[in-house]
Amino acid sequence: MKQDHQQLLKPELINSVSGLALIARVVVDGFLAGNHQSRKVGQGLEFSQYKAYQPGDDMRLLDWKMLARSGRYYIKQAEIDTQVAIKFVVDSSASMQYAESGLSKMDYARVLIASLAYLSYQQGDAVGLFALNDRALKSLYPTSNKQHYNRLLNELIRTTSTGSWPKNKRDIQKIHNRSHKELIFLVTDMYEYDDELSGWIQQLKTSKNEVVVIQLMGKNEMEFEYSGAMVFEDLETGHRVKIEANHAKAEYLNSLKEHLEGIKEAMTTSGIGYELFRFDIPLHEVLRLFLKKRLRLH
Repeated sequence: MKQDHQQLLKPELINSVSGLALIARVVVDGFLAGNHQSRKVGQGLEFSQYKAYQPGDDMRLLDWKMLARSGRYYIKQAEIDTQVAIKFVVDSSASMQYAESGLSKMDYARVLIASLAYLSYQQGDAVGLFALNDRALKSLYPTSNKQHYNRLLNELIRTTSTGSWPKNKRDIQKIHNRSHKELIFLVTDMYEYDDELSGWIQQLKTSKNEVVVIQLMGKNEMEFEYSGAMVFEDLETGHRVKIEANHAKAEYLNSLKEHLEGIKEAMTTSGIGYELFRFDIPLHEVLRLFLKKRLRLH
């Protein structure tokens, strides 16, 4: 029976290496199998060289060029594609503690990165992890082997949300390599006081890399379905504000719309991929975006 990854999104699973690995496999296998089943085989396909992807197949043999041409997932009976360095950067500031339905943004970041790292590792790419706030930079540089993937999962679990995003941009040099092809995938809520985060992201982009920003937001953050007197607390400063939710909703939604449009414009103008991801919806759209960006480095 096919397993639904949404049913596995529980803190006790997300915060164990075996549980996080299980969720990642279910997410990726379901995504790839679903994309194959939703399309018919096109003309000109040489069956002696390709076979349709099935869950459990060696994903290092997925043919990226065939995916780019046809949008279908096939296993190529040939050499493994050229390795690319995939660097996952997670915002580990305190605002990522924000939770809805018992799961925090950091929980969703763990699941998302674990799934993308699993897909990358199976494809033969080197994967690395960087977790950043104003108190520390956690670095796990890209390598491609099973032990390293398990180490990445362990580091994801050990990453805690604290402090704020650093104003100092010195850590950029520690994260990317300007002389090699790499895909940098940043998972964040884009919470900043000025432009310390957006400015930092824009400096990551080079002519040799692809940079993608996934902004995580909750359903309540985006729809503001509150009523009556409410007290909102800034998770990074502890500052509290009391408001009347019914009166504040229109102003909040207008400000949010303007804010999100500004972020998207800043990212796209700099050649950076950007997606707003509400974490009460399935992960497959992010995996699809990831594959497209990975293909551009082929």
